[in-house]
Amino acid sequence: MQTLTANEAKTQFGHFIDMAQREPVRVVRRERVVGVMVSAQDYDAMRAFYANRLQHTLAASAAQSEKAGMTAKRLEALLRDES
Repeated sequence: MQTLTANEAKTQFGHFIDMAQREPVRVVRRERVVGVMVSAQDYDAMRAFYANRLQHTLAASAAQSEKAGMTAKRLEALLRDES
């Protein structure tokens, strides 16, 4: 992964964008990573990956809750309970 300082990213923005099309580019300020620029294609792929992972986690959680006896009616009662 390439690294640019925040100042380099600012002053060479066109080059910065071109670099990010090939691979992620880390941006550092005061020796601390403050961001990473990726291509739009990589960003879309990451979003799809995490959305899919969340769907699987939710499905597994729902299956586990159902197996433990949780029903929609019971969940509604729990959510209404203000104690």
